[in-house]
Amino acid sequence: MNPNWRNRYEVMVDAARQAGRFAMGYFDREVAIQWKADQSPVTVADQGAEHLLRTTLLGRFPTDGFLGEESGSVPGESGYRWIIDPIDGTRNFVRGIPIWATLVGLEYRGEVIASVAEAPAMGQTFHALRGHGAFRGERRLLVSTVANLDEAHVYYSSLTWFAQAGRETQFLNLLRSTQRQRGFGDFYGFILVAQGSGELMIDHGVHAWDLGGLVAIIEEAGGKITAWDGKYNIERSDVVASNGLVHEAALMMLNA
Repeated sequence: MNPNWRNRYEVMVDAARQAGRFAMGYFDREVAIQWKADQSPVTVADQGAEHLLRTTLLGRFPTDGFLGEESGSVPGESGYRWIIDPIDGTRNFVRGIPIWATLVGLEYRGEVIASVAEAPAMGQTFHALRGHGAFRGERRLLVSTVANLDEAHVYYSSLTWFAQAGRETQFLNLLRSTQRQRGFGDFYGFILVAQGSGELMIDHGVHAWDLGGLVAIIEEAGGKITAWDGKYNIERSDVVASNGLVHEAALMMLNA
């Protein structure tokens, strides 16, 4: 095993847990909300958790790059880049809904090699290192073996994203072809696919920090994650994650 990968992986799992605990201290309490230019909310919990992660990770690995939702990008020299979303699901967080997570992703030369999704309000840690599997705590995660859309469970964030993308009709047709549909947005829909609870998570309006802490978990569980055109690009705003078996059929319907 690459010792640099393992070392960073162990540090990121611990750092994500610390940041999650910090954010948890503000959860389900009165907390001031600021609104960013894109009309997404941010709180002192987001800012403090990201500061903790940035200080910890760059303190240990000062030549690594860093991309955080709240503090922006810092270039690196080592070939590694940390990708951070301190609270994925801030809208849930500020309304007392426990479906939110601290996401930490690690890229090496443009490939996501490790991901952590720390969900403290749910008491769960999801993590994966390239070539070594995906886990919830100590339990191995594997995608489902469902191969047909009419047996599939599909997750998504909000119908408005598909309307804005000009794919509302295609998306609704896809939903009608599946067995069950649930609006588990943000990180949780991806995790449900990774642990075999469903077959598809489809979203639009995402950023690199929304995906970095999830890509390795999906792929190490045996799943597939691409943009709507079937190509992988963490910088794209459109994404489909699946168990792999229903991926192409879903893409065909989204692009019909």
